[in-house]
Amino acid sequence: MKKLVIIVMAIAVLLPTVIFANGQGESSDAKPQTVKLTYVNWEEGVAWTHVVAAILEDEYGCKVELTAADVAPAISSVANGDQDFFMEGWLPNLHTVYTEGTDIVKIQTIYKDGVVGLIVPKYMADEGVTKISDLAKPEVAKKLDYKITGIDAGAGMMIKCEEEIIPKYGLDEAGIQLLPSSGPAMLAAMDAAIKDHEYIVGMGWQPHSMFGRYDLVILEQDKDIIYAPDDIFILGRPGVEEELPEITAFMKNVFWTNETIGPLMVYIADSDKNTLEAAREWKNANPDVWQDWVK
Repeated sequence: MKKLVIIVMAIAVLLPTVIFANGQGESSDAKPQTVKLTYVNWEEGVAWTHVVAAILEDEYGCKVELTAADVAPAISSVANGDQDFFMEGWLPNLHTVYTEGTDIVKIQTIYKDGVVGLIVPKYMADEGVTKISDLAKPEVAKKLDYKITGIDAGAGMMIKCEEEIIPKYGLDEAGIQLLPSSGPAMLAAMDAAIKDHEYIVGMGWQPHSMFGRYDLVILEQDKDIIYAPDDIFILGRPGVEEELPEITAFMKNVFWTNETIGPLMVYIADSDKNTLEAAREWKNANPDVWQDWVK
C-alpha cells in the first residue's frame, strides 16, 4: 500500500511537467518570447513599428524590445544578428548601400512606391522654384541662406544629396550646403519658415503626414534622377525565419497604404500619451486594418 501511495504521489508531481513538455498546457514560469525591433525616428516608421509591437504583445504574448537608431547602425545591427527586425528598409535604391554584402533577409514589402525628394513650400513653387536646378539661381540661393535643411546625417537621402544632388545640380557652385539635423528638427524648421513665408528647402518622403499638414511640393529632378521610387521592406536578421517562424509569418502579412498609415501617424502625433500607448489605442480601435495579418 505504501508503494502505491508513493507511485501516485510521484505521478502527481511529474504530470504538469509532462503535460507542458507535450504542449498540452502551460507552465506558470514559462517566459514570453522576446522580439527585438529596431527603427529610425521617422514618423511613419515610429508609427507602424509601435503598432506591430502592440500586436506582438497583445496577440502573441511576446516581450518586445524597441530600439531607435540611425539608419546605418539599425540595419547593421540586424545584419549582425543583434536585432531581429528593422522596420523600414527602402530598396532597391536608398538603403542598398547599407544592405549590400550582408546576409540580411527581405521579409516583407510593407509599403509600395515610397517617394523621396527635396521639398519646398508651395508658395516657393508658385514663385518659380519647381526644379532642383532652380536652387542654384543666385537670387534663390540667397533667400535660402545657402542651405538645405537635412535630416539624420547617416540617412540615405542625406548621402545621395551630399554626394550626387549637390555636385550634379551645381548647388555647390552656388554655395549651397547641406545641414544635417533630424526628421523632427527639419519639420520644425519647415513649420517656422512657412509661418513667416520664408524660403526653405527640406527633405520629404511619402508616406508621411507632412504632406497632410503642409502644402508642400517635391522639386522636379530635371537633370539626373537621383531619388528613384523605392518599396519599403521589413528586414530580418539571418536565420530569423527558422528561429522565429510564427513571428516571421506574421511579419510577412504586414502591409500599409496611405489610407491606413496616414491616420495612424496623425493619431500618434496628436496624442498626449506615450507612443506605444497611443499605437495600442489606435490598434484596438482599428482591428479591420491588422486582423488579417494575425493568422
